[in-house]
Amino acid sequence: MIKVSEKAKKKVFELMEEDGYNTAIDFVRVSVKSGGCSGLSYDLKFDKQQQDDDKVFEDNGVKIIVDKKSFLYLIGTTLEYSGGLNGTGFVFNNPNANRTCGCGESFSL
Repeated sequence: MIKVSEKAKKKVFELMEEDGYNTAIDFVRVSVKSGGCSGLSYDLKFDKQQQDDDKVFEDNGVKIIVDKKSFLYLIGTTLEYSGGLNGTGFVFNNPNANRTCGCGESFSL
């Protein structure tokens, strides 16, 4: 399960609508890929299509899809949004990460 904070929900819905996505039926696709200074990095994008091996979640009104491989890295993660002085953007609060980089966009297990 991936959780979505209230601030992240508001920003996700705002961005989805700007890009022409329907927040009632379209998805936020969250995945993990190789790269970043800590070895693995997060990827977040909007998607209209669910694939056969996707896990589907809904939290706080946000529909989330995750591919099977990425799901193992993301169990228990909370998607948050930071709009503070240290930078603006989505932040993944991942309890499975042993090490994260300073920017918060990559991690290792």
